[in-house]
Amino acid sequence: MKFLAPVFKRIALIVPALLLIIAPVFLSAAPASADASVKMGADNGMLAFEPSKVEISAGESVTWVNNKLAPHNVVFEKAPAGADADALSHKQLSFSPGESFSQTFDTPGEYTFYCEPHRGAGMVGTVVVN
Repeated sequence: MKFLAPVFKRIALIVPALLLIIAPVFLSAAPASADASVKMGADNGMLAFEPSKVEISAGESVTWVNNKLAPHNVVFEKAPAGADADALSHKQLSFSPGESFSQTFDTPGEYTFYCEPHRGAGMVGTVVVN
């Protein structure tokens, strides 16, 4: 019986660790339909939006998808006259891979945004609405 105690201790450590690794796959939301998509965190592991610039037409939407090195969010710093940068921002942090949110843009112009936790690392981007 004494030899079983170490086995049970290992199982008690391994099972929660596996659940932490596997759970985000099942809990992540599927990206919504969008006219453009931006990854939060580059495929190569850099703290960047990929692509950093997207062009869409008025009335179309952009979906941001959490990719790597979470947490990320999108805060609009600049918006054209008639658009509310604060209302467009998604300040809630995204932690799970695949977690996403979308925003529709109706006012033509250039919108600049950044990730609050990684702005200092240069994680900034632009949406151009024609």
